[in-house]
Parts: sequence; C-alpha cells; structure tokens
Amino acid sequence: MGEFVGSKVFQAMENIDVSALNKLREKELRPVLPCLVRMALCKPLDESESWSAAKKNVLKILSGIEVVNSIVALLSIDFHALEQDVNKEQQLRTKLGGNQSESILISQLQSGVALEFERSDPPRRLRLLLSELLFVSSQIRESKTEFYQKSSELFESLVYLEEVSDVLCIAQAELPALLPITEVAETLLHVPNGGWMLCRLVANSPDCYKEVCTSLVSGGDRQDEESVGGRRRIEVLLALARMNPKEMYSIRALCVENCKMPGLAVALTLEMNKVYAQSGNDRFQEDSNTDIVGFVSGMLLGNDTKVKEWFAQYVKVGQKLKRDASVTQLHSLRLSLLEQMISILPDGGSTISESQAIKASAFIRLYCALKSMAAFKFTDEEMKILLRLITSHPPLSKAGARFVSLGLCMLIACPYLLGNGDQEKVAINWIKWSINMEKEFKLEVSSACSFGEMLFLIAIHFHSNNMSAISDLVYLTLGLKNLVKGNALTRIRQIFTYEIFTEQVITSHAVKVSVTSGLNANMTGYLPINSIYQLLRSRSFSKHKVPIKDWIYRQICNCSTPLHPLVTSLIDVYVTSIVIKSTKTDHLNEPITEEEILNVFKSSVFHWSKDKSEEGEESSNQKSELAPQLLMLYYLLHYEDVVLTHMKSLVMANRKVKSYPDTLLAQIPINFLLQTAQREQEQYAGLFSPLLKLLVTHYPHLCAVEDWLQESMNRNSLVAETSVMYNIPCDIENFNDALRNLTTCPMKMISQLQAMLRMSAPDLLQFAEPVVASLPIMLDEMVPRKIVDLVKKVWLLLHGVSPRSLRLATVNSLRLTERTTFKVTPYTENDITVDPLIILRCDERVFRCPPILDVLLHVLSAYLQASRVYLHNHMLSNPILENAAQAERERLDLKNALIAAQESAIIQILLECCLSTDEEQREEGLLNNVREVQCIICSFIHQLFIAEPHLAKLVHFQGYPDTLLPVTTTGIPSIHICLDYIPEILSQPQTEKQIFAIKLMSHLCCQYALPRSLSVAKLCINVMFTMIGVLDSKERVNFFLETVPYLTKVCRAFPPLCEDVTSFLHQIGRVCMSHLTADSNLMDSELSDLNSSHMPLKKKLKLDSSKQELTTKYHTLYSVVQQTFARVIVKSLVTKNIYA
Repeated sequence: MGEFVGSKVFQAMENIDVSALNKLREKELRPVLPCLVRMALCKPLDESESWSAAKKNVLKILSGIEVVNSIVALLSIDFHALEQDVNKEQQLRTKLGGNQSESILISQLQSGVALEFERSDPPRRLRLLLSELLFVSSQIRESKTEFYQKSSELFESLVYLEEVSDVLCIAQAELPALLPITEVAETLLHVPNGGWMLCRLVANSPDCYKEVCTSLVSGGDRQDEESVGGRRRIEVLLALARMNPKEMYSIRALCVENCKMPGLAVALTLEMNKVYAQSGNDRFQEDSNTDIVGFVSGMLLGNDTKVKEWFAQYVKVGQKLKRDASVTQLHSLRLSLLEQMISILPDGGSTISESQAIKASAFIRLYCALKSMAAFKFTDEEMKILLRLITSHPPLSKAGARFVSLGLCMLIACPYLLGNGDQEKVAINWIKWSINMEKEFKLEVSSACSFGEMLFLIAIHFHSNNMSAISDLVYLTLGLKNLVKGNALTRIRQIFTYEIFTEQVITSHAVKVSVTSGLNANMTGYLPINSIYQLLRSRSFSKHKVPIKDWIYRQICNCSTPLHPLVTSLIDVYVTSIVIKSTKTDHLNEPITEEEILNVFKSSVFHWSKDKSEEGEESSNQKSELAPQLLMLYYLLHYEDVVLTHMKSLVMANRKVKSYPDTLLAQIPINFLLQTAQREQEQYAGLFSPLLKLLVTHYPHLCAVEDWLQESMNRNSLVAETSVMYNIPCDIENFNDALRNLTTCPMKMISQLQAMLRMSAPDLLQFAEPVVASLPIMLDEMVPRKIVDLVKKVWLLLHGVSPRSLRLATVNSLRLTERTTFKVTPYTENDITVDPLIILRCDERVFRCPPILDVLLHVLSAYLQASRVYLHNHMLSNPILENAAQAERERLDLKNALIAAQESAIIQILLECCLSTDEEQREEGLLNNVREVQCIICSFIHQLFIAEPHLAKLVHFQGYPDTLLPVTTTGIPSIHICLDYIPEILSQPQTEKQIFAIKLMSHLCCQYALPRSLSVAKLCINVMFTMIGVLDSKERVNFFLETVPYLTKVCRAFPPLCEDVTSFLHQIGRVCMSHLTADSNLMDSELSDLNSSHMPLKKKLKLDSSKQELTTKYHTLYSVVQQTFARVIVKSLVTKNIYA
C-alpha cells in the first residue's frame, strides 16, 4: 500500500496550482493522476488562454509517467451503457440482498476477484469494482450488527490497490449520480484499506472534502472509542485532516456541533498541537498549548448544557474502558496536559510570571471541571504536579490574586491532594504566605481583587461547620456545582480552624479591616462585608465581645447605588444580634445612637439648600447620599419590628432595650425616600420590598397606594401655563403679598401657585408653612374656586414629600378657634393618633368647601390608619404574662370595639354634614357645594366600608336621618352589602330600627335590582303583614305611616311584587276602615269621600277628645294607603312605549 496523500499535493489540487504540481515528485503525484488525466483529456468548461497554457503544463507533467496510459484507457469506456447496468445491478441488490452469485455487471467468475481483476480489460475492471462496492453497500444496509466489515479480496490485495484506486476515482467522477461520494465514503469504511482509498478519492475531488467530512461526522456515534466502527471512523477522519490541516478546526467544530465523536475532537486537538510543535515557531507552540486547555475547558465550562453532558460522558466512559487505556485519545490528552503543567512549574522558590499565572489558573479550573462534571480521578503524578502548581507564588497582579483564589478553592474541592504530612505542610505554608502577602496585593492591585476576604470567609464557615456555605463559595469562584464533599473536608477544616485561623483571630482582624468605599452591586469578588456578615450570623463578635457597631455604621455611610445585595442581610443580622440573645453568649451588640442616625440625615431633603446657584453642584452628592439614608431608615424600621416581635420574651427576661423616640422618625423624610426607591427599584434591588413591607406594617399611612396614584395623576395634570401679566418670581415674600391681596387681585395668587406646581418637591418644601397657614383663608366664600383648587394641588405635592408634619400642621391650622385669653396648645402627633375625632373639631366652613374638605378627609384617613397601628403596637409593647390567652382576647376585643366606635362616630358626623339647611334646599340645580361635599363624603365612607365591611353593619344598626338615604344609597357603591344585614335589623325589638330597615330596603331595591334584593323585599313585605296583627293600635298607625309610602319604590324595582303589595294595602286599608267605623258614625260613602270633603273634621267625627288624635292618624294612614295604591298602579306597570 502506498503512502497517504500529502498535504502539499492536496493543497495544489484544491487550488489547481499547476506550478506547484510541477515541482512535486512522481511518487507524490501518483494518488492524483486520475484527476490530472481527466483535466488533460476532457473538454474543459474554461476555455481561456490561461487554462490552455496550464493544460499544456499538465500534459508535460503526465508525459513522463507510464501508468497514465492505463488510466487513459479507463476514460474510453461507454459510460452510458455502464450506467444502465449499474441501475439494474442496484435494483437486483435491493431484491437479492446478500446473494453475490447473481450479478448484471459481471458474469460468472472463473477465478478469484483479485485474479480476475488482473486479467480483465479496463471495462471489466470497472464492472468488477462497481459490483463489489454495490454488494458491500447492500450488506451494510441489511446488517444488524454494530459494525459490519466485509472481507474483500479485491481491497485486501496490496498489489492491486493503486489500480483499484484509479478505477474507483474514474468511476465516481464519471458516474457521480449513481455513486454519491458520501455513500461511497460510508461503504469504504467497511472494507480493508478503505480509509486509504477514500483519501485518494477525496484528493481527486477536492471540492467534496467538506461534504465527505460532514457526512462521516454526522454518521458517527456519541461515544466513538467504544466500538470498532467508531475507531475506524476516527482513523479515516484523522487521515483526511492530515491531508488538509487547515480544516482540522472545522472538523472539530462539526464534532462539537453534532455532539458526536468526542475522541476525534480530542485527537484533532492533539494533532494540531503536533503540527504547531513541528513548525518550530515558539508563538505557534504557545498557541497550541493554550488551545488544548481552552478546548477542554470550553467543552466543560461552556454555556451549552448538551455539549457539557456529551463531553463529560466521554471522559467518564474513557476512564472505564476495559481495553488498554494507554491507546485511547483520553490517555493521550492526560499526558499532554501533564506535560504542559510541568512546563509552567517554577523553579524552587521562584515566582511565576503573570502569563504563567494565567495559564495555571486555567489548569486549575480545567481539572476542577473534570472532577466536578466527569468524576475525573487524578493519578498520583497528576496530584503531585497539581499541588506544586497550586502552591506556586504568583506575581502581585490581578492575575496573581485570581490564581490564589482558585488555588484555595481547589484545595477545598480536592482535599486528597494533601496525601501526607509533608504535602500538608506545603499547603499550610502557602496559605500563611497568602495571608502575609494579602496587604501587598491590596496596595499593588486593588481591594476588589483581594483574596483575603475569601480566606476569612472560608475560615468563618469552617468554624461554624457550614459546609453548604463553603460549597456555595467555591461554586461562586469556580462556577462549578457539587464540587465540595462535606465528608472529605475533615482534615482541611482542622488546618483552617486550629493551625491558621482561630475564631478570636478572625473577629479581631475583621473589625480592623477598612470598609469598602462606595460599596455597590457592581463590585465583584469577596469584600469585607462578606466576612462581617458571616461573623455576625455566627455571633462571633458577641461571643468574643468585639464591638462591631462602628464598622456597620461606617459601611452604611459608604454605600452607593446600585445597592450591594448583602447590605440588607447585614442589617438584618446586626439588628438580631442587638435584640436577641444567642445560645452561645449573653453579650449583645450595641445599637446605633440617635446622634449617628441624625448625622446621616443632615443632608436629607429637609435640609437641602435652596440656593439655585449651588443646585447643580449639590444634585449629584444629594443623590449619592440617598442610599445611606434609605439603609438607615430600613435599620430603624427593622429594629422596631424585631423589638415589637420579641417584646414578650424581653419582658419575661426583664430586659430593657433601646427604643427610638417618635421625634426621631419625624425628622426623616420617609415618604420622599420611599418614593425615590420606588421610582428607581433597579438601583435599590433587595431593599425596596422589605422596606415597603415594614412601612405597610408599622406606618401604613405613609405608603398608601391612593397617595401614590394621586401623586402620579397630579403630576400628569399640572397646569403648565404662566400668567403673562403677573410673571413674578415665586418666593415666600411674594406669596404672602399675593395672599394679602387675594380678593383684590387673585391673579397674583394664581401665578404663584402655578409656579409652585412646576417646582421640584424639595424646593417646594419652603412653602409648606405659608400654604398651610393660608388654608383658613381659603374657606371664605369670596375666594375664587380656582385658587382653592390650586392650593389643594400644592398641598398634595407637599404631602408627597413630608406627609407627617404637613398633616399635623393642617389639623392645627383648621381647628375651631375659640375666643379665650389662654394660649391654645397645638395638637401633637400623639394626640391625634390616639383620638382621630380631633380632626373633625374644625371650622364648620370646611364642610362646605369641597377642596379643603378633601384635604381634611385625606388627613383623617391617614390618622385612622395610624390609630389602628398605634393600638396594635401598644398591645405588643405591653404584653400580659399571666393568663395571657384570655387577657389577649379581651384586649383584642376592646381594641376592635374602640376602633369601631371611633370610625362609626366619624361616619355619623360626616353623614350629618351631608344634611342641607333650609337655605341650601332652596337652591336650584345639582352643581353646588352641598352636592359636591356629599359626593366627597360618600366616597370616603365607601373606602371605610371596603376596608372594614362590619363598619357598614354597625352604622346602619345605629341608623341615621331618613333624608340621607337617597344620598347614601346612590353615593356609596359598597352599601349594597347592607342587603345582608336588613333581616337582622328587622329582627330588632325597636320599631325605629325596623322602620329604618324597610326604608333602606326600598332605596336599595331601586339602586340594586338583584335577586338578593327581591328576596329581602319579600321578607320586608311579610314582616309588614305580620306587624298588622302584632302591633297595638297606636304603634300600628305610626309604623305604617312611615313605611307604606316606600312600597312604591319596591314595586317600581320589582313589578312581580305588586300583587303582594296590593294585597297588603287592601288589608291595611280594611284595618283603617274598621278602626274608623268603630270609633265614629260615618257612613262608608263618607269614608270613601273623606279626602275630597271640605267639612270640618270635628263635625264629621263624633269622638272623645282622648281618641281624636289617633283617629286623625288613621284617617291620614287611610289616605296614604290610597295614594300609595294609585302610585303603584302608575309606576309599576309596563308602558306601551317600551315596545315602540
């Protein structure tokens, strides 16, 4: 068998480089002679002069080669007739399958195929070869074994291989449709010397190179070294790759893309390494070494899960192969990696270079990935070299710091690298060297690249025996899961906890570590906050009585956006260590002092400079200071929450903890900070949600959803125009001047208020006091409504920045002033929180000024929420220890009763304000202040009913004026829930409540004509039927005089009830008539004409004076019954125009 096709020959054929072919020896040209003969003799498509000259050169090359004559004879065959016979042969092979005795291409053979091939002429040689190929191809299709190998005399005879190859190349070139090169390639894999012949075939058709390689790779196995066929395919593809080295990367990429033939991918990688090594170029040699590590690392550490699983399975299977492991590609890969590791090992005691540190880091990650994903078992030699590599001394650079971090993680992930005492000493000395050099790394590089924090974190986790945290730490560093086995870390844990880091050493060192300046989420690596957090969790500071408060405070002050994800967790564990004792020690950490907290808020929105000239310089600083303020606010709220939650245990232990006063929180712009965090949630990720939860729990009045919605609506609907006539600068002096001239020149005030609406919230704060002081003036009827509306908008904007102080100032400004010589003491926040009814003790004109009433109800809603939270927190902060369960239930009932009494009293007062005076009733139309006030109050009551449905039941059990029923039933959407309470009200013994229930039912039926309303209406009618016989004469007439007229509304809502109502009216009419006839001498005709008679009643009725009043009421009731009956007939019947 001759040599494989050389790369120079293939390149010349691929590029049709005749000059290069001319330089080659005859032996090198032998494989491609069939193609050259066809190029010289066949008519070309390119008839240019250049190709004609090249064709002559080809003829010169061929002229001196004797074997060319036999190839020329192959081209003189009748290929058309041969093609027809090949088609028949293929059909025959499809039917006969493995029977080789019958063939159309060749007749009965007298001797063996090889001998017959030698004796035959060119046409018969072609037929012999084609018949053999078609037979093997049919056998491949029928074979069910893993790999079919045909023993062929023709392909085994080394003497005839050259000639067989020539025949095959000519046949495939002349009959490409019948002999697709990809199918021929698959067939040649199953015959002896098939790979050698395939390389010659591809060299004669260089344009089919990629097609053949793609087909062979696609037909390969996922694990190619397990089978004979897989190994044969690797050999063939390697031969093709050596023939065209520049396509090695492409073939390897095909393997990875299809997740097939991993052994070939490794073999190609090693082959490329050899190619570059033979080149003698140092740069190429370095690139090849990097490529091996890079390729294997890419397979295991890439993002494609399918590829990772495929290659990991290859490594696992390769370690378990029963045949000689030394002949596998995996073994060759291990040897190559080991040689490269040895090449970068430093001389004894010397420092490796930065490039070597980078390569060493790559080796560490690679071997960790092999262990984690492919269960790779290191040999003794590999463990020895790896330990020497890990304990090398890197340079003072980022790459050196990264190398140390990776080395530490590998020592933890692979503890069996420390197989004996000497190796342990080497590792201990290297870790101590790392500790000593940590400061120098920080100085030379940066604190963000330091590995010292990771060292301390590992030690902390070992002390707390938190192996899962160590596993997470290694995973974050190496990016590999399931790498650390907890049961294998016993010895390494002892090294860290007893020989290098004691707990006392760790805690003492941690406090001395400087905080991270400008700590934010963009900082990667292991920072001091990681170590402090773990030490706080394990209570190490408390155990060794090391103060940590100052460090925590400094770190909070040095935070910036985007917030680091660990800051909120740090505050959580710090607060826990202040309030709750651990089982390890009774010592507690100190809380942050009030002075330190206020120092953080010195630059808050309440103190921002109003100087416009400095605004540009301060804006960036002010924004950067919001992060510490939000964190400090979170600390305060979380501290109060933890204290209240554990108050019972604190009281039982007779412990006193620090409590921050309410005055401290009053100096913090809570609402402004919360809105800032809400607008920039991506900057405050991890803080906004827990902060909002704490505020909703303890300060719901500061984070009401309606306030946020109202603020956004106000911002979108602000008036942007400015008065041209009064374009005056907006300041406090001009505002007060406009207020003094409010009635004479209102445009000045409008201009000032519009300018305020365009101000930013912090700039608007300076106007809080004058705006609140102007509220009583706005109650004057002479003030234009537009000004009052603008004042309300400005108030709402101020409320978004500083709601607590603004609400308190508003209540004190609108309070009812009494003429007295004593100085009136203003209400405090606590006064109003304890008794929210104080808010309604205001100037009566407020209840006829809709915008100011809306402001007042806004304040009232907030204080009602604050009152509920105050009572709840009061119960938590004053727990009962004896007979606790019963006492807590009683206190809870009392608290709920107090809240219900407060809120029901507020609703009754507001409903009373909805009543119109006689003068207001004479006003025509609905566009008046009374109507608007009723709408505002009904909307407020609706919100209260939604928040607490039982409040609606309580208010309607108490009752309110009947004249307000049309207002409440149409203005309060949630009042429909009272349909469920009407049966219970009807069952009350008080007649007044029963009358109120029937009237309420009639209005609800008109407003909500529902099946539920129908059943309630039927119940009320049945109750009225019952009352006829239950009540005495005096109570009966009073009861029905109030209720009978409302039956008209019931019939209008539910016409099917007309029959029951008329029956009831007939019965009550008969009762009236019976009473009148029993107590008078009137005839029936006179009774029926009683309403139209003009005779004095005293002349008609001959009654005693004691019964005269009752009889008069019955006459009135009789008249009401008649009128009701007439209205029922008119209003409850279906009119004809409905069908028009």
